[in-house]
Amino acid sequence: MEQTITPPSTKGIIIGLILIVISIVIYFADIPLDGPAKWVGNVIFILGIIWSVNTYGKQINHNSTFGNYFAHGFKVTALATSIMVIYLIIFIVLFPEFKEKGIEQARISMQKNKQLTEEQISQGLEITKKFFMVFVIGGSLLIYLIFGSLASLVGAAITKKEPVSPIGGSNQPLQ
Repeated sequence: MEQTITPPSTKGIIIGLILIVISIVIYFADIPLDGPAKWVGNVIFILGIIWSVNTYGKQINHNSTFGNYFAHGFKVTALATSIMVIYLIIFIVLFPEFKEKGIEQARISMQKNKQLTEEQISQGLEITKKFFMVFVIGGSLLIYLIFGSLASLVGAAITKKEPVSPIGGSNQPLQ
């Protein structure tokens, strides 16, 4: 019986939904993001991409190359990233207090920097307010695509590769 291959879209949706649940739990449990909680989603995202590449390799009996494994992982990354960006847009619209919390955290961070004057802090906060959505979406895209690409590379590197020759034999050397 031939094993079915789980498409990258299914894996991307699963990873995206898991990340959404984690994000909602962290937000509503009011867990501060200046501690280890800020890394939980990223670690699960990275492990999910590596898992998806490894699972793909097993499902095709490791009959593929590094490039094909990487492509599979990047497809999963692209879909999970898209889901997270859409989720963030909806979340910010539904919960405007998230923006206010983000701006307050930015104020606290800026006030810790002794080189910034109060006027510079005010100007920085005005820019942050004006472009908050752009910063969140751009930052999320950048982080997810970088981490997803790295995870795809790791997944492709550690997944076993035994491609079968297109002529019909294996790529094993002749004895």
